[in-house]
Amino acid sequence: MTTTLDKPTPEAPAEEGRSARSLVDAVFRAREIAIGGALALLILGTWLANPGFLDDQGVKDLLLNSSILVLLAVGQSVVVMTRNIDLSVGSVVGLTAFACGHFVSGTDHSALTVVLLGIGLGTVCGLVSGALVSFGRVPALVVTLGMLYIIQGIDHAWAHGEQINAVNVPDGVLSLGSGSVLGIPYLPLISAAVLAATGYFLRTYRSGRELYAIGSSPEAARLAGIPVRRRILAAYAFSGAIAGFAGALWLARFGTVVADAANGWELTVVSAVVVGGVAITGGTGSVWGAALGALLLTTIGSALVVLKVDSFWQQAITGVLLLAAITTDRVLQVRTTSALRKRSRR
Repeated sequence: MTTTLDKPTPEAPAEEGRSARSLVDAVFRAREIAIGGALALLILGTWLANPGFLDDQGVKDLLLNSSILVLLAVGQSVVVMTRNIDLSVGSVVGLTAFACGHFVSGTDHSALTVVLLGIGLGTVCGLVSGALVSFGRVPALVVTLGMLYIIQGIDHAWAHGEQINAVNVPDGVLSLGSGSVLGIPYLPLISAAVLAATGYFLRTYRSGRELYAIGSSPEAARLAGIPVRRRILAAYAFSGAIAGFAGALWLARFGTVVADAANGWELTVVSAVVVGGVAITGGTGSVWGAALGALLLTTIGSALVVLKVDSFWQQAITGVLLLAAITTDRVLQVRTTSALRKRSRR
């Protein structure tokens, strides 16, 4: 009598992989829902304390104030997903805003010209950082911190105390920052379009999903044939391009630009990304969560102003949220790993 043993079907590993992926997705979807709930409660509480917070001008200001931070959070999240970081985004915004303002001052250049110039300058900055991190294998923290100081030095040496005044900026450029469609300002619509396009790319395209694989385990991604260095370089180039784009929009939004525009924003951007659920250790999170984090931090700042609370508390609250987010990420990581191990044993 011959006894045969059932062999596991080829579909089993794939099913286990899909199950693991769905569990991780569910965990971080719940995280994003929680952030959205906290944002809604914050807006509701501030409105109850001061009904003027949600009048037409209040809503418009909230959207405009968050637009550039949302853009930067989208670019930063793509880098953080690869287990890296970009601390130079604030200085890139300042440099491109001043460069674009200097270029168009006293001319009739179009808004498109300004946007393309900003994206081009930002991409160059991102490529420099990305090349040093990916091909030079220099730690991202060291490279981007060095780039921050280099760009700030270039900006201040170039400006010599000069500032770009709104009266010298073409009306076509300023209209990009003040115009609207059906009452909705252009800037939040632009941010929403970039957010949706980036989210779709990361979710749908193979090269987008590979960024998550690199963040989860760079060595495993390399063994799987993923071009790790090129993907990291592309992530930094994208972050730089977004920062350059944000610099052009900064000029359009404010008109008047000084050399230290967006100074200190790099930590705010990183805080928004981490608070939004993108793990600082890479491999998990989404640009949607990062955008929610940016909205939450912006709304906290606006709410404190409306409630006449000292702006110092905004930094304190941001710090508490950042520590809470990192702690939550660690707890979720441990529990998710434990749950996946139990499933694999079954």
